[in-house]
Amino acid sequence: MMKKTLCSTGLRWLWLAIAVVVLDLGTKQYFMQTFRLYESVAVMPFFNFTYAHNYGAAFSFLADKGGWQRWFFALIALAICIVLVVMMYKNKASTKLSNIAYALIIGGALGNLSDRLIHGFVIDFLDFYVGDWHWPTFNIADVSICLGAGLIIIESFFPDKNASPQEANKQK
Repeated sequence: MMKKTLCSTGLRWLWLAIAVVVLDLGTKQYFMQTFRLYESVAVMPFFNFTYAHNYGAAFSFLADKGGWQRWFFALIALAICIVLVVMMYKNKASTKLSNIAYALIIGGALGNLSDRLIHGFVIDFLDFYVGDWHWPTFNIADVSICLGAGLIIIESFFPDKNASPQEANKQK
């Protein structure tokens, strides 16, 4: 039996999570230092940079519930990160798509988690709109989480090439 090393597991892809965290926190820091709260700058006819605070989760879910949600969402993010790191450890490094997906989700979750722990809210700045209808403002961490979730969904349509014939039949 071959000994498992960190480089032979999916943990090899954690560099991507670190890159997402650095990019996310860097852009958030830029908007905090450069923009006033709710200041908006038009970039394209359908896109603004708008500095906002989100005290809830996606679409400001539970934002007006008095503060307990900060710790609730922080615990959820931490739990998800732990589960995904364990899954990456169990995966082979060659299982690229799922490891990339998990790393993107971990990076996004840690980016938003750091906001919740440091500021008590998540910093958002990407504002897409059509006419007067605006999609909820979001950030790089949110994009990363959505990309990771999308990759997991896409991967579910393809059978595992490394599975035994019995496991491949179970997946069908």
